[in-house]
This record gives sequence, structure tokens and C-alpha cells, in this order.
Amino acid sequence: MTYSTGSKPYSVAVGDFNNDMHLDIVVANFGNNTVSILLGYGDGSFANQTKYSTGSGPSSVAIDDFNNDNRLDIVVTNGNDNTMSVLLGYGNGVFANQMTYSTGYTPSSVAVGDFNRDTRLDTVVTNLNGDSVSVYLGYPNEGFLKQMRLITGNRSRPKSFAIGDFNNDNEMDIAVANSGNNNIGVFLRYDNGSFRNQIAYSTDTSPWSVAVGDFNNDTILDIVVANLGSDTVGIFLGWGNGSFSNQKTFTTGLNSQPNAVAVGDLNNDTWVDIIVANYGTNNIGVMLGYGNGSFTSVKLFSTDYGSLPFSISVNDLDNDGKLDFVIANEGADNLNIFLQTC
Repeated sequence: MTYSTGSKPYSVAVGDFNNDMHLDIVVANFGNNTVSILLGYGDGSFANQTKYSTGSGPSSVAIDDFNNDNRLDIVVTNGNDNTMSVLLGYGNGVFANQMTYSTGYTPSSVAVGDFNRDTRLDTVVTNLNGDSVSVYLGYPNEGFLKQMRLITGNRSRPKSFAIGDFNNDNEMDIAVANSGNNNIGVFLRYDNGSFRNQIAYSTDTSPWSVAVGDFNNDTILDIVVANLGSDTVGIFLGWGNGSFSNQKTFTTGLNSQPNAVAVGDLNNDTWVDIIVANYGTNNIGVMLGYGNGSFTSVKLFSTDYGSLPFSISVNDLDNDGKLDFVIANEGADNLNIFLQTC
């Protein structure tokens, strides 16, 4: 199934925006400075989009409840005007006009977590042309205030990142894909709210997207990175103390250019699987996990010629207990919905 979006959909996220127990979709439309909301019917189908204005060049979107009213809100990075937009939700599928906050140069990715354990959500942003990651702490009635800037290295061009507790100290750490330096950088958080300097691990060429999961069933978080320039994903197994193994790679297909990666248990065997968006070959690649840190060969699903799949979200969209996925296609200005049927 396909659904129209705005121009150049770069990022997609899923949540229940109107409190009807059905999952809805939000898309960041880089080409026309909007986000699209598609309300879900609970059976894997969705209403037509409603658009809201953002800053210039919305590149990444995330959702959570930022003002503690039990209604989901939206945060978007705007890569062309160096801002972050927050749209507060009313709980009925409608959103307020954006509030904007300054970021570093060319914000490219955003995620949400509580980094100072005050029960209020904070945001983290990668600054692609600022060679840094910025942490913004959430405050009552004040929105987000920039707290700290983490340096990722000269010409590192941090493209995306993931959050998780990598050393089992109950603090949220950061793993960032440094597309310019061909590495991932891990920032471990101290209990006083500051971060250690980056520890870098070599990847293949142009690491573009990163996700975390337990790939070998040792209850310790591991990292997967999509290497756009070498047609691979790289697995870094965690040791539980904040350090990781060297990369083990798996091919995503010749000229595939994987530019987004997500994880989930797609076949309900309790082992974590990998899903990649292959920008270069207009398809989605699925690699099923064996539960020991290795994976099957990639199985491909077409997103149609010229679609240029750009972003993935993995969720159960039709309430059947099986994970489905949503793909934002930059080249076709639409979404692909893939529902599992068996």
C-alpha cells in the first residue's frame, strides 16, 4: 500500500496521536517544509495526510510527550535553517503551530530521552556540518534549553545516532554515525549529566544510519550501522562495559547504498532482525537474526523504481501481533506500508 506525502519525505515515525489505540504516522517532508500526519484505522490502512508547517528542510522527526499531558508531541530538525521545531499535540490528531529552537549547523537527526533523570524528556540532535551532537534539556514552561555540545571530530559529519545504556549504569549513552570519518562514536554518560569523550570504532565507507539491539541474546546492547558507501551493515557486539567488538559486516546487495537501518523481531522467534532501506536499488532488505550476532543473507522487497527509500519505522500497524514497517520514499513522495501476512 502507498500513501502520498509532501515533497521529499526524509523521515518517518509512528505513534498514537488521537488516543484511539491505533497507530498513526508522521513524516518530515524535506522538500516543502512540512510534516504530514496520517491517522491510522488500526487495520494497517491510513487516512490521507494533513500537513503542518515546520522550519526549512525538515530532515528528521521523533515523537514523545514533552509537556506531560499524556498526549504525543512532535520534534523535527530543520537542516536548512539550523533549527528544531516542536509541535505540541492536542490528543485528537491535531497539533499546535511549531515552536522553534536554534541548533548547530545542519541538524540531521533527532531523538528523545531523559538525560538528567528529572522525569522530563530531553532531545539530542546531530549537527551534520557542525561536527557535533547537541543535548537540549527539557524544562517546565521553558521548552528546551541547550545544555551541552559533544564534539564528534574534525570533518566527521555526524549523520544519525541512537540512544541506549551501553555500560549498564542506568544512564543513557549515545552512539553516532560519523559519515565523514568512517566510524561510529560512542559517548558514555556520567551520573552527573556530562559525557565522556568520544570512543571511535571503525566502520566501512560512509556510515549513514545507526540502531541498537541485543543481537546475541546476552542482555547487552549491540550496535548496527548502515554503511552507505560500501553496501553493508556493520555489527558491533557490546561487552557491557561501554566498549564494543570490531565491526562484522553483512552485505546489503550490490550498489544498494543502505541509508537507513532499523531493528525488530520480524518472525517472532525472540531474536532481533535487521531492516535496511536500500536507496540505490529501490528496495528494502531484511536480514533475520540467528540470536548469536550473525544474520541470514539479505531478502529484498521492492519499493518501486525511482522510489529512493530514505527512512524506516518498524511497528505492528494492524494489531495482529506481527511487526510491519513504514518506508518513506524520497523519490516518489510517498510511503510504502509493508504488512506481514504470515
